[in-house]
Amino acid sequence: MKKSLFAVAAMSAVAGAAQAQSSVTVYGILDVGFINSNSSVTASAAPNTPALGANGYSINYPGNGTYANGNLKQTQSVLGQSAEQTSRLGFKGTEDLGGGTSAFFTAEFTLAPNEQTLSGNATGGLKNRQTFVGLKKNGMGDFAVGTQYTPIHVAMAKTDAGQQNNLTGSAIYTGQADSGVVGGVGGNQNAYTTRVSNALTLNSDVVAGFQGHALAILNNNNASSITGGSNNAPASGIATGGMTNTNGWGLGLDYTWNKLFVTANYQALKQLTSTTNYNSYNGGTGTGGSVSAAQLFANASSTIATGMTATGSPVNIQDNQTYVAATYDFGILKAYANWVSRKANDTANASIYQKRQAEQIGVRSFVTPNIEGWATAGVGTFTPYGVNQNSAHFNAWQLGSNYWLSKRTNLYAIYGQYAQATTAYNVYSTSGTATTGQSNMNVSNFALGVRHTF
Repeated sequence: MKKSLFAVAAMSAVAGAAQAQSSVTVYGILDVGFINSNSSVTASAAPNTPALGANGYSINYPGNGTYANGNLKQTQSVLGQSAEQTSRLGFKGTEDLGGGTSAFFTAEFTLAPNEQTLSGNATGGLKNRQTFVGLKKNGMGDFAVGTQYTPIHVAMAKTDAGQQNNLTGSAIYTGQADSGVVGGVGGNQNAYTTRVSNALTLNSDVVAGFQGHALAILNNNNASSITGGSNNAPASGIATGGMTNTNGWGLGLDYTWNKLFVTANYQALKQLTSTTNYNSYNGGTGTGGSVSAAQLFANASSTIATGMTATGSPVNIQDNQTYVAATYDFGILKAYANWVSRKANDTANASIYQKRQAEQIGVRSFVTPNIEGWATAGVGTFTPYGVNQNSAHFNAWQLGSNYWLSKRTNLYAIYGQYAQATTAYNVYSTSGTATTGQSNMNVSNFALGVRHTF
């Protein structure tokens, strides 16, 4: 009897220990406050229709409408959200599997504090920020599968003096879409791809100060192509099937030595569609069309492209991105230096591409035990339409401060500016007559708010 009682007690103790080795954490951020935004675009010889182009640039391809000088201004003041950091709700957990091996998961979603319903009536619901599951082996590293941040975005989080806030003023990180403020226009959009789905990531343990990172993306779909018309087939002139393949890879390497941190990262994303039903750059439909050069970055970021019926995914794009950065902690302040480059090609027409390059420096420091401040300044160039087309030069700067009420709650004030000027370009009337033009853009954001983490 005593042996049976001892056996039951031992089994209960083992079960209790196993449960204690598994944990789930609920976490999140709520960020709300006052946001003021101003933007202006002035252009000579700009088309009135379409206004100033899909991304704030004057479009230099033939189209409908008359052409004249253009001036677009927009001002917004709102008690808004997510100025310093995107509001979110997340769940993460780990389970000890024994032998130095553990399982882990994360499921994280965007929150919109000003939406009227939990699912969101304007933002489309709880948008997936990252959701993945993986395994970790002590002494080796970990791997995970799911929707995840790219190596460049993870490296940027470690090396951004502004800590990836959503206001204008950074030449490297451009996250205005999360806050909905005015300013996500022109060459300051889409410096790199933030997250990808259908992804496998690998992270090594730190060895002699070095840590490696890798990314692989796989989402391929190949089917027979049908172009005819009959009772059992699509209507004549509509193409279906074919190849819709999305692949990518990335590598990153971090090095830490005392107070110095250096990171270098590269990622290449490619999508090929051989047959689909979308409008090409030249306005046709059917097989193997190319995309509008003005939309290459938007497509590569999985955003709907103007004039295309295919939505939500990139089409025929090779997208190469590089990020190099370093930080050094001087004690009284931390210094930052960043460089990013991105080139997206239309695979159906190699002469059409977009290229963006920028460099930035910054500092961050605690002025008092409760007051933290930062400053960043950067410059860059943007080529929106390809070879022998108009390019743009831009600069951006930002000042910000946090007043920490506790470890989880802070008040913040952030101000940022972005300015851009294009080189001379041609716009065309419907008759094909070319007129030389130039455009300039100025954007500023200001925010006062409160952020709470839990």
